[in-house]
Amino acid sequence: MSTAGFNSQNGTGTGQTYANGPSQNPVAPQQLPGVGYGAPHQPTYNAMQAKAPPTPAHPGLYPSGPYQPVTPVCSYQPGPPHTSYPAPSGQSLLPRPPVGGPPPHTPPQSASPGPRLPAAQATPPPPAVSSSSYYANPQHPVAPAWQYNAAPPPMGPPATVNAPPRGPAPRHANPASNSTGPPPPSVYSPAPAAPAPAPHHVPHGGPQPPGPRMPRTPQHGYTQPGTAPPPMTPMSPDAYQPNRAPYGPPPTGPPPAMKPAAPPPIGPPMANATPPPPRADAQCGGAVNSTLPPAEHDCPEGDIECPGNGPPDPSSYNHGDHHMGVPPQQPGTPGLHLGHYPSLPPGYQNTPSPMHPAIQAATQPNTQGPQPYPQPHGGPGLSPSLASLSLQASTPEALRVVNLLQERNLLPPTPIPAPTPCLQQDLQKINCHPEVFRSTLTSIPQTQSLLNKAKMPLGLLLHPFKDLSQLPVVTSSTIVRCRSCRTYINPFVSFLDQRRWKCNLCFRVNDVPEEFMYNPVSRSYGEPHRRPEVQNATIEFIAPSEYMLRPPQPAVYLFILDVSHNAVETGYLTVFCQSLLDNINALPGDARTKVGFITFDSTIHFYNLQEGLSQPQMLIVSDIEDIFLPTPDSLLVNLNECKELVQDLLKSLPTLFEKTMETQSALGSALQAAYKLLLPTGGRMSIFQTQLPNLGVGTLHSREDPNLRAAAKDVQHLSPATDFYKKLALDCSGQQVAVDLFLLSSQYCDLASLGCISRYSAGSVYYYPSYHHQHTPAQVECFQKDLKRYLTRKIGFEAVMRIRCTKGLSIHTFHGNFFVRSTDLLSLPNVNPDAGFAVQMSIEENLDDMQVVSFQAALLYTSSKGERRIRVHTLCLPVVNSLSDIFAGADVQAITGLLACMAVDRSATASLSDARDAMTNAAIDSLTSYRQSVLTIQQPGLLAPACLRLFPLFILALLKQKAFRTGTSTRLDERLFAMCQLKYQPLVYAMLMIHPALYRVDDLTDEGALSISERTVPQPRVLQLSVEKLSREAAFLMDAGTVMYLWIGRHCPLSFLTQVLGVTSYAAVPDNLYLLPELDTPESQRTRAFVGWLRDQRPFFPSLLVVRDESQLKPSFMQNMIEDRTESALSYYEFLLHLQQQISK
Repeated sequence: MSTAGFNSQNGTGTGQTYANGPSQNPVAPQQLPGVGYGAPHQPTYNAMQAKAPPTPAHPGLYPSGPYQPVTPVCSYQPGPPHTSYPAPSGQSLLPRPPVGGPPPHTPPQSASPGPRLPAAQATPPPPAVSSSSYYANPQHPVAPAWQYNAAPPPMGPPATVNAPPRGPAPRHANPASNSTGPPPPSVYSPAPAAPAPAPHHVPHGGPQPPGPRMPRTPQHGYTQPGTAPPPMTPMSPDAYQPNRAPYGPPPTGPPPAMKPAAPPPIGPPMANATPPPPRADAQCGGAVNSTLPPAEHDCPEGDIECPGNGPPDPSSYNHGDHHMGVPPQQPGTPGLHLGHYPSLPPGYQNTPSPMHPAIQAATQPNTQGPQPYPQPHGGPGLSPSLASLSLQASTPEALRVVNLLQERNLLPPTPIPAPTPCLQQDLQKINCHPEVFRSTLTSIPQTQSLLNKAKMPLGLLLHPFKDLSQLPVVTSSTIVRCRSCRTYINPFVSFLDQRRWKCNLCFRVNDVPEEFMYNPVSRSYGEPHRRPEVQNATIEFIAPSEYMLRPPQPAVYLFILDVSHNAVETGYLTVFCQSLLDNINALPGDARTKVGFITFDSTIHFYNLQEGLSQPQMLIVSDIEDIFLPTPDSLLVNLNECKELVQDLLKSLPTLFEKTMETQSALGSALQAAYKLLLPTGGRMSIFQTQLPNLGVGTLHSREDPNLRAAAKDVQHLSPATDFYKKLALDCSGQQVAVDLFLLSSQYCDLASLGCISRYSAGSVYYYPSYHHQHTPAQVECFQKDLKRYLTRKIGFEAVMRIRCTKGLSIHTFHGNFFVRSTDLLSLPNVNPDAGFAVQMSIEENLDDMQVVSFQAALLYTSSKGERRIRVHTLCLPVVNSLSDIFAGADVQAITGLLACMAVDRSATASLSDARDAMTNAAIDSLTSYRQSVLTIQQPGLLAPACLRLFPLFILALLKQKAFRTGTSTRLDERLFAMCQLKYQPLVYAMLMIHPALYRVDDLTDEGALSISERTVPQPRVLQLSVEKLSREAAFLMDAGTVMYLWIGRHCPLSFLTQVLGVTSYAAVPDNLYLLPELDTPESQRTRAFVGWLRDQRPFFPSLLVVRDESQLKPSFMQNMIEDRTESALSYYEFLLHLQQQISK
C-alpha cells in the first residue's frame, strides 16, 4: 500500500503541509483562470477586515482595544477580486471539463421576490493572498482580511517533516487515496486480513451468515427501534405485478387519508409468489444490471468509504439501536424531534386521495402495460414534489424591521429555536434535525456574488455522532450509492422509475440494485422509494466486509498518569482510580477489550498485568531519552481475562506514590512509550497531567507573564512553543490512536502546546484549574462526573468522515479536532458523541437551475463491539435568488458559532486584536448590506431584520467571552481552553458559553412546567444579562454552559434560604456551597428539578457555585453580565451606537 498521498498530508512529502482546522482544501485553490471548473470565482467577501472604527470624541466611551483607528484594508468598492488560486507547479488540475461562464447580468436585489436573472459576469481573479497557518512561525504573511466565502490557498511545507507512519495500514478500503496513479481493478477486492496482534483477536466476518440472496420474508424483518416491534403492513395483493404501471417518484409527504382499498387489478395472482432473486452481478454500490467491472471513477481517489467486491450477504433489517443520553420519544412524524427517526414510515395506501399528481400516479393500481416515465420538471435531479416548491414567499416575521436602539427587550423568554428552511412541508418533515446538521444560511444564495453581497458566512455545523434515542440501523449486503460521486441514497433523491434513481448531488442516473427492490417495511417487492434509506435523513448502516481492509480493531484503552509530587498533592489519583473501579464493567467493548497503564514522573513506569501473576509488576525505565517497552506482550492485557489484576493495581496506585518527592515530569517520553505500545492495534490514550513538562523530549517552559494577564491589546503565546506534540499527534492519527488530555493544575501548563496532542488526533481536552481534592470540592465533583461520562460513553474507533455537497458548492475549511488526510476526508482515530465540527463553504458554480441543494455527512467507524458502521446525515436546503430571502433564512446562532471558530484561528495565526476587529466588522458588514440592499425605505436608527436582531448582542458576547476578552485578568491556559471549547463543542453547548442564560429561581411555580419522568420541571423565563435585572430581594441562576452560578441577594426571601438552601439566614450561606441539599419541600424539589434538567441537556457536568454579594466569585459572575459596561468593554447600548456610527459612514 503506497503511502505517498498520506505522507504528503502528514508533512513527510513535498506537497501539502500539516492540515487541520483551519485546513485548506488543496483542490479548490488549484485552478487557473478559465481552467478547471470553468465558472470563474466571484469576488469574495472578506469578512474579517483589519479596519477598525475611529476613536470617538468622548474620552473613555470606547476604551476597548479593538476600536482604535486603523487604516481600512478593504472597503467594499468595485475593484479586482481578491481570490485567485493558481495551481502550484507540478500539480495537475482537476480533470473536469470547463463549463460556460455565467451570463453578464446580476440577480435582483430588491426586497420583493422577482423573476430570476442571470448572474453577473465574473472577472478572472488575480493572485491570491496567503492564508493563515497553525504554525507558530508561519512561512507566509497573514492574510489582511478574513475570507470566509472562498477557499484559501494551500500552505507550504513545514520546516520539519515526519517519518512515514509505521505499523499496520488503517483499516479503510481506500488504497487509491494513497497512490499516485489510477488504482488497479483488484484494489477494490477484499484484502486479506492482517495478522492479529494477539491470539485472542478474531477476524471479523460478515454481519450475517452466508446464504442465498433471495429476499424471503423471514430474512427481512425490520424492527423499529423501541421496546417492541410494531405490526408489519401485510403484503398487498398488487405488491409486485409485471403488468402494472411502474412506480413514480417516491412519496415524501405524510400518508393520505385512509379510504376503503381499491379492488385489486385483474391479472395473475402474485400475492404469494416468491419475488425474483437479486442478480449476483452487483457492483460496488452501483448498478446491478451490468456485467462490466466497476469503472475507475466508481471509486474515486481518496474515497475511504468505497468498498470492494466481496461476497454478498443477505439483507437484514432487524437492528434498532438504543443510545444513551436521550430518553426515548413517542412515535410521531419523522424528523420533527431530535433523535426520533422512525424505522417504520407510514405506508401509502393504493387508494385514491388528494395528493401530488406524481405520487398519486405512483400509488394507483394500473392494469396497463409499463409506460415510459415522464422526466421530472424543475431542473436537474428534481422530482415533481421538489419542483413544486414555492420559495418566493418571504417570511414576514424574519424580515420584520427592528430598530435595535429603540427596542430594548429583544431576548426571547425561551431558548431560541433553529430557523426552519423554506421547504415544502413534506420535505421539511424528513429533513435532518438542526442539532445534528445545521447551516448558517437556511436559504442558499444562487451565486457567489449574491453571497458576497449579503456579507454573511456560509458554513455548516455538525454533531455527527450525537447520542440519539432512536436510530434506524440497516444491515444489507448492498449499500446503495451513486456510482459517480459516491453519495448514499437518501430521502432527497429522485426515482425516475422503479429501476433508476437520480443523485441529488451530482444528478447522475443510477440503477436500483435488485435487492433494493424489496421493501422490508411493507414486506413487498417493487417499492424502492419506501425503503428506510429513502425515508430517514439520518440512518446507520452495518457495513459489509468490503468496507474493511483488516479485522476491526478491538477497544483498547491506555491510561497515562502523572504521579509526581505535584500530582499526588492534588489528590486526583484517588478519584481516578475509584471512578475506574466503579465503571470498569461499563467500559465500551467486547470480549477483545484491552487495557494498560503507564505512570511517570522523572522515569517511566510500566505495569505487567499478564494473566497468571499473583499481583501487578511495576517495570521502571529510567532511560527517557531512548524509551523502549520492557515486555511488549504483557503491558496491554485483555480486560476480561485480567480484571482482578487490573482492580488490584487501581486499589494500590494511590498509596504507591503518596510519599514521592519527585517534582519532574517526563510527559514527552511517556507519550512516546504509549505510542509504541498502541502502534500494533490503535486505540485511545488518556493522559492525566498536573504540571508543565520539564524533563526530556517535549520539555516546555513557562511563557506566561502574570502582569500581562489584563493586557488591553494583544495577548502573546497563543501558538504552540514546539511542534513535538503536533508531530506526535499526526503519528498517532496515522496509526488510529487518539489522545485525550485531562489537565488538573493550578500552574501554567502551556495548553497552547499540549493541546496539539488532542487537536490533531481527534481527541478531547478537559481542564480543571486550581484542582485540589480539599480546597475545590466543586471541581472534584465535576471531575468525577466528567470521568464517568468519559469512561462509559459510546465510542467509535478508526473513523473517517466525508462531507459532500451538491455540484456547484465547495467546502474549503474545517474546524474541530481531526486530521485532514486528503482534500475532504477527516481522519478521526476516535469519534465520540460530544464532538462537534464546522466547515466553511463557497459557491463555485452558479446554482441557476436548482431549487434545492443537499449536503451529506458520512461517518465510517468501528463500534466498540467490532462492527463496521456508517452513519449518514443528509440536509436539504432551498436555493434563492434575492437578498431578502437570504436574510430571511439567516441562522444567527449558527453564524455566531462559525464566526467564533474563525476568530479562534485568527487569534492564533494573526493576533487577538485582529480577531476582535473582524468579529465587529462581521456585524457592521451584514447590517450595512441589509440597510443598503434590502430595505426599500431608509429610516433612521440601527436597523436589522428580526432574524438578526440578536447578532450584535452575540458579537458583543464573543468580545467579552473569556477566549477573546481584553483588559480583564485572564490566565493564559483558561483563555486557550475557552478557545478549544468554542471550536470543539457542538453549537447548542457553545452558545451557552458565549451568551449564558439567566433565570430567577426564588419564585418558581408549576405554571407552564414540563412533566418529564414523573417529575415537574419549572420553566422560568430567560432574563437579559444586565445588573438591572438582578434584585437583592431574589435569587438568580446563571447557566454559563460549563458552570452554573446561583446568585443570592442580600435580602433574599427567608423562605428560599430555609426551604432550598437549608440555612436560617443570609449570613449562614457557606462560601463554598456547591450542592443543593435534598429537602422535602416543594421549593427545593422545583429548584433541584430545574437545575437537574439543565444539566441533563448536555454531556458534560457543569458545577454549581453559590455566589453572595461579598463572595470572591462575584467578579466571575458579573463578567457574564454582557449588556453592562465594564472598565475595559462597552455596554450593549454603547456597542449599538458604535455600530450605527460605522454603518452611517
